[in-house]
Amino acid sequence: MAVPRYLNLTEAELRGRVEELRGFSSPCRLCPRACGAHRDERECGFCGSPLAPWVASFGPHFGEEEVLVGSGGSGTIFFSGCVLRCLFCQNYAISQLGEGEEISVEELARIMLHLQAIGCANVNLVSPTHQAPQIAAALVAARESGLRLPLVWNCGGYESVEALRLLDGMVDIYMPDSKYGDNAVAAQLSAAPDYVERAQDALREMHRQVGDLVVENGVAVHGLLVRHLVLPEGLAGTDAVLRFIADEVSTATYVNVMGQYRPAHRARERPELSRRLTSAEHEQALALARRLGLRRAGAH
Repeated sequence: MAVPRYLNLTEAELRGRVEELRGFSSPCRLCPRACGAHRDERECGFCGSPLAPWVASFGPHFGEEEVLVGSGGSGTIFFSGCVLRCLFCQNYAISQLGEGEEISVEELARIMLHLQAIGCANVNLVSPTHQAPQIAAALVAARESGLRLPLVWNCGGYESVEALRLLDGMVDIYMPDSKYGDNAVAAQLSAAPDYVERAQDALREMHRQVGDLVVENGVAVHGLLVRHLVLPEGLAGTDAVLRFIADEVSTATYVNVMGQYRPAHRARERPELSRRLTSAEHEQALALARRLGLRRAGAH
């Protein structure tokens, strides 16, 4: 039976990672924007978040991929703020409007332990990138108090490889989005003109750390799980995204080719985004994944 990777690190190693990640946060370079905000002085950068943990909600989630849910649900913690500004974000009140409240690192550790106590399959950190130092500090405290659940890094794919390297050995399951195959579209829809290169670098590093997804008794224990949301009119560049994964990551990558797009937030400002995805568009994406040999790709 697999054990969480963070249990193999010494306390000194974990605490050292916390300090290094804090160094990345002021001036901030936790994400590729490297906006330079002095978050230790409560200055908020692009993500809209100061250094302290900001949490919007937490609890068991049964709507995640089946391999994350198990019998007790995925133990999600939704962090406020985001390193992206997606025009169509369904959680924009949390990601862009700052809904949530500031808590202490100790409280965050208690939330992790609570999710374990109520039977969740994992601790699923949603939009964690800009909160990495606080999450690492909370993990130290939670581990000391008996945390034994896999840690899921549920992010938008816009990650700093340098910061990811500090998470090596701490994160069990990386679950990034791979949103776009074209930087011009990424700039227009998510304010990330270098998204493609940064997401590709991140996928390579994540796979280097944890490999292909390993599932035991129907539940993921470690590895890489990629999400790709298919957009209307081919806007997401699905062909380029899936080809990169097949050619440069692994054909055994567990890819959720998602067809549940619906207009949200400011999506109707773009005519192409003002309608739902059709079943034909989704099926075309799934067929492409099969042709590329991505044998674990599907609508999970």
